[in-house]
Amino acid sequence: MIAFRALLIAAWTALAIYTGVVIARHGMDLLPIFFGDIARMTWSGQFNADFSCFLLLSALWTAWRHHFTPVGLGLAILAFFGGAGFLLPYLLLLSIQTRGDMTALLTGGRHAAAGGRGTVQ
Repeated sequence: MIAFRALLIAAWTALAIYTGVVIARHGMDLLPIFFGDIARMTWSGQFNADFSCFLLLSALWTAWRHHFTPVGLGLAILAFFGGAGFLLPYLLLLSIQTRGDMTALLTGGRHAAAGGRGTVQ
């Protein structure tokens, strides 16, 4: 768990520094570039479309983990628009809250509530 947490911290730090440099050089005008690449049907656009699918999955998982409550839906919006900038510290926080129990981290306690067996619903 120490290695996992260190990875989360290192990845978030690298991403924050990289993002800061990009903002300093190019400003905050991401969305027209992001969707423009998709509209042009380029490899950059393909990557952006693929990445959008991961953002959607991250948001859906976050909402599901919180039983689609208002808090969960709010966190899902942060997950979708924040990407790894949200997900990395969120996973770090969850790893601390769940004391390293990856099942609880991923399922939000649903697996334990089901008696630790069967399918997670």
